[in-house]
Parts: sequence; C-alpha cells; structure tokens
Amino acid sequence: MFNFLFNNKGEDKMARAKLSKTQKVLNLLTKGESVSWKALRNKFDLRSPTQMIGKLRNQGIMIYTNRSSKGVSYRVGTPSKAVIAAGQKAIFGNTAYGA
Repeated sequence: MFNFLFNNKGEDKMARAKLSKTQKVLNLLTKGESVSWKALRNKFDLRSPTQMIGKLRNQGIMIYTNRSSKGVSYRVGTPSKAVIAAGQKAIFGNTAYGA
C-alpha cells in the first residue's frame, strides 16, 4: 500500500520541482503589479535585487524602474515604439527600407 514512499528507483516522485530565485521573481513581476526593491530583497533573500532585475533584462524582459519618495519599484511592461526604434537603429543602422 505504501510502496511509493519507499521506492528508491525515483520513478514515483511526489514533490514539485524547485523553482530558482530568478523564476520566482519573474513569476511575481508577470502578475502585473509593481514590486518594491525592499520586497524583492526580503521575500527572496536577494543580496542585490538590482542585479536580479539586470539579469532578467538581459534575457529580454522589459522591466521598468519607478523611483518615488517611497523607494524604488519594478514592473514588467511592453516596450514603447521609441525603444523598439532605437533597438532597430542600433542593429541595422540608418538604412531605409527598400534602399
């Protein structure tokens, strides 16, 4: 009856896969709400939340920084046309279409 508890073959696993801190932060940000620097530091035990945000940005996720008198917070958003245009200009230069 309880053979699954003592199975050493590893066939029957009852635990979930452990998520990395990066994935946990990404999951929190993609819920759509702003997350403060302090909340990231305390909830996920990060030494540098700014470094984690930089890592996610390098993966291509558009994360905006909001600075206010309450502190720094982060949110995920869609890039503006200006950001996309600047990226295309950096990659392709000033060549016009069809030229």
